Amino acid sequence: MSTFLVRGARVLTMNDALHVLDGDVLVQGGVIAAVGPDLTAPPGVAVIDGADHYLMPGLIQPHIHLCQTLFRHEAEGRPLLAWLRERIWPLEGAHTPESLARSCELGLAELLLSGTTTLLDMGTVHHQDAVFETAAAWGVRGAFGKAMMDVGEGVPATLRESTQRSLDESLRLGRTWHGADNDRLRYAFAPRFVLSCSAALQQEVGRLSAAEGYLVHTHASEHREEVALIERLHGMRNVHLLHSYGLCSPRSVFAHGVQLDADERRILRDTGTSICHCPSSNLKLGSGIADVLTLLREGVNVAIGADGAPCNNGLDAFVEMRLAHLLQGPKHGAGALTPVEVLRLATRGGAKALGWEERVGSLEPGKDADMVLLRRNDPRLGLGSDPYTEIVCAGTRDLVRRVWVRGRLLVDEGTLVQHDLDGLLHSGRRALDETLRRAGLAA
Repeated sequence: MSTFLVRGARVLTMNDALHVLDGDVLVQGGVIAAVGPDLTAPPGVAVIDGADHYLMPGLIQPHIHLCQTLFRHEAEGRPLLAWLRERIWPLEGAHTPESLARSCELGLAELLLSGTTTLLDMGTVHHQDAVFETAAAWGVRGAFGKAMMDVGEGVPATLRESTQRSLDESLRLGRTWHGADNDRLRYAFAPRFVLSCSAALQQEVGRLSAAEGYLVHTHASEHREEVALIERLHGMRNVHLLHSYGLCSPRSVFAHGVQLDADERRILRDTGTSICHCPSSNLKLGSGIADVLTLLREGVNVAIGADGAPCNNGLDAFVEMRLAHLLQGPKHGAGALTPVEVLRLATRGGAKALGWEERVGSLEPGKDADMVLLRRNDPRLGLGSDPYTEIVCAGTRDLVRRVWVRGRLLVDEGTLVQHDLDGLLHSGRRALDETLRRAGLAA
């Protein structure tokens, strides 16, 4: 169903003026045709009752690891580098195309059921076609890329690749998938982080990103141990080094940005590089709290993401929005990062980071109908005096009733439209057991 009218919702447009209205949204051919009160439904067009609901843009998460969803709770109690070397890298290296597809399915199910319609995903090193095939079938919008790893202490043989193979396979994937399904799927170069990528690899990624127009998706300045090791090995801080490789640009999304100094923030601002803030992940791995308010005040674009399930234990954007709002308080004062600004980061900020701001991030005529219908009549939300505070401070995933991407209904009455959740869980458990055995980590 790509043509329909949502009638009588409280519409959070997230447009430049932040208009909130009690009214209707008309979708025709998957595109928003009109937003306003008392719209007339064309003959034969289905009308959906939006009374007692919020209608808002789909949430956008520009840092996810679908390949890790199977490994939720399998890497507890470790800081970043030990978490990677002892558990996550061996598990990622043990993936087959089948187990990777099962991991992606479970991740996409969780994302859609909690209102995320668009993502930027970093895969593992191998079998990236399985990620694209799964995303294509599920109907989500996203940019995806294989992880690139050609050096690094503790990188297992199952993940280490040659520089040329990493580049060749990335280009093959980009030329196969970028722009697929009328630009619903895109490619992103994904050099994992400085400690697992050679200078030659990263420099070539910078050149190729400019030539091909692909995003660059990497981790940067996440943990004190990581930053100190990079400075010791390379003689400069993380963002300075990435900038020297040509990796800072409006096409670049750096996950985390917890350990940034003033010069690094200036580089991010001047180059148009975006930061994806992942508060739950940063807390769990002991990385710290990104200074989001200072980044915003200094002109850096910021978005919000969950990261991967094993470093978060969830992929729920509502959890990340609430934490993003609260965590700026200890440094900047109560309410420093307002709920309306947080919801902007989770919609418009994400769209800008991904270069999709002309298509998604707000409910405006001409944009794609990537939308979430959220139940309002719930005592946890309050009585409707401030929709932004209700959604960011008290919103939960179980309030999500319908989710559309380009007007295609993917979640209806809180249930996946085309997929059996029990079946996904059953096949996922089997895939996890087999992957743990292949990695030599079975109990």
